[in-house]
Amino acid sequence: MTDKTSDPAWPGGIGALTLFVEDLDTTKHFYREVFGLPVIFEDDNSAVFGFGDTLVNLLRTTEAHELIEPARVASPDAGSRFQLTLAVDDVDAMCEELTARGVTLLNGPMDRPWGIRTASFRDPGGHIWEIAK
Repeated sequence: MTDKTSDPAWPGGIGALTLFVEDLDTTKHFYREVFGLPVIFEDDNSAVFGFGDTLVNLLRTTEAHELIEPARVASPDAGSRFQLTLAVDDVDAMCEELTARGVTLLNGPMDRPWGIRTASFRDPGGHIWEIAK
């Protein structure tokens, strides 16, 4: 099997994890207190923490549907509760590559209001992955 991490056309690491949460304030407090991390970005619907080179975005479940539709946001006791994000140089080119490899996109590529271009797909286990630039 070829090591894709040395291939410049393939993403090198996980850029961000988006965790869907019902109670943003309580969860944000937990991350600050338990992990001792400062919030590096926040708005009314999310709070972002840096874990080394990986961002962990806490997102209100009420806002999560837009990211993963047509997939369904699960309740805390069932289904998908997060989205894994890979940073890529060219979302459109990666979408073409993923499609060529038999991946069905859930959405995208599209420009998001917060300034990034994204597309999402689901792995066989039902986990949602996003590519973003």
